[in-house]
Amino acid sequence: MKTLYLNIRELLQVREDNIHKVDGKDMQSLPTIKNAFLLIEDDLILDFGEMKDAPKKNIENVVDVRNKIVLPSWCDSHTHLVYAGNREQEFVDRIKGLTYEEIANKGGGILNSAKTLQQTTEGELYEQSAKRLEEVIKLGTGAIEIKSGYGLTTEAELKMLKVIAKLKKNYPIAIKSTFLGAHAVPTEFKENKDAYISKIINETLPKVAQGKLADYIDVFCEKGYFSVGDMEAILFASKKYDLTPKVHVNQFNAIGGIPAAARHNALSVDHLEVMEDRDFDSLKNSNTMPVGLPLCSFFLGIPYTPARKIIDNGLPFALATDHNPGSSPSGNMNLVVATACIKMRITPEEAINAATINGAYAMGLSETHGSITKGKKANFIVTKEIPSYSYLPYDFGNNNIDMVVLDGKVVS
Repeated sequence: MKTLYLNIRELLQVREDNIHKVDGKDMQSLPTIKNAFLLIEDDLILDFGEMKDAPKKNIENVVDVRNKIVLPSWCDSHTHLVYAGNREQEFVDRIKGLTYEEIANKGGGILNSAKTLQQTTEGELYEQSAKRLEEVIKLGTGAIEIKSGYGLTTEAELKMLKVIAKLKKNYPIAIKSTFLGAHAVPTEFKENKDAYISKIINETLPKVAQGKLADYIDVFCEKGYFSVGDMEAILFASKKYDLTPKVHVNQFNAIGGIPAAARHNALSVDHLEVMEDRDFDSLKNSNTMPVGLPLCSFFLGIPYTPARKIIDNGLPFALATDHNPGSSPSGNMNLVVATACIKMRITPEEAINAATINGAYAMGLSETHGSITKGKKANFIVTKEIPSYSYLPYDFGNNNIDMVVLDGKVVS
């Protein structure tokens, strides 16, 4: 069925089909068409342009969105949306002065979430996660990456990945899954981390691959978690299963994770709150996407990713939520875009590019998502009547979405 959206005040992120990401100064450009139409057929974008060129015949459904802006749905390339329970007590502990690391050292943090998840049935885990997924869809997210990593046993990691697979099957949103067995060292392996890494490589990873449960592999490369050597051992082992790396690096310390990840052709390096000159240099001649997670910095009170410096170095940049129970309990990409503008000092054009076309690239969805392009998925947001697209980050904390369309259908 063909559906024609008419009288669009401004149609954002209009791209040719050969543009898969934007970097450096090009991130300042956000191609738009004012007074536009958008024609979709079933779940794909068929055509778009100025209103004077809008088709007038053989259209089954016409929607007038006068005075409203249309842009591609958000592409959230880094989340931990599948988890059990919450960590609200740790939130209070941090207010009282404990650091993220101190909470982790006393058995909180990731280990706390892992214990809860291991005690939660697959059915219960699915129900909790489905509610969160429905919430982010209503907030305009049309593609999302979801990691495991709160299981920390083979059985629990597989349970998480099976829940992600079920979400893929039951919802219209594009979902990519990532195996993050190396998220933290379980208590029983505290004195023998090498044994846990061996278990990941020789036991869990083969079962993940056998079940075709993951698109990517991740490692938390950070002091107190997994070293660069640990990360490389896991990434080497994953190559025979064709799992592309998407890795956590430089959240608290720069220990060489970014250059190593780039050498392994990582699709993305995520967090990047702390960066050194060698990190910028290693990314310049790579295809790796730097990803910032501003809500994590906001929630933990840690430095923000130096997005301005990344872009000014001629690099691409993507934004994601890091939606998780401990350091970013929000999947609101609208708030991500606003926070990036306010705290990272990037422009609305750069932030929208980072949250759409570059976000799609950071999860391998450039061919189908992230821009208004003929032949791509009909996934887009229709705003309320707002003065301009810059109003979206300016009016932070308020919901300016009137309608969300996924696979060509309005999400109720």
